[in-house]
Amino acid sequence: MNNDVYLVKDLYEAALLYSLDKKFLGLRQEGTFYWFQFEDKAGCERIANDYWGKRVNVNAKIYAEAEER
Repeated sequence: MNNDVYLVKDLYEAALLYSLDKKFLGLRQEGTFYWFQFEDKAGCERIANDYWGKRVNVNAKIYAEAEER
């Protein structure tokens, strides 16, 4: 597997990454759940840290539309 791939299973975090234009590479199944795969692991990790630390500002409309896709 490519070392520059970021894996996440949290739908809301994945929607945030997608809404911030991180390239979605697809899904990877593991047992009964799926991982969302994104390009740019370091960039995604920075965003994820800000997300979990409640330090992210994002356009609500773009974020809501990302969850719908």
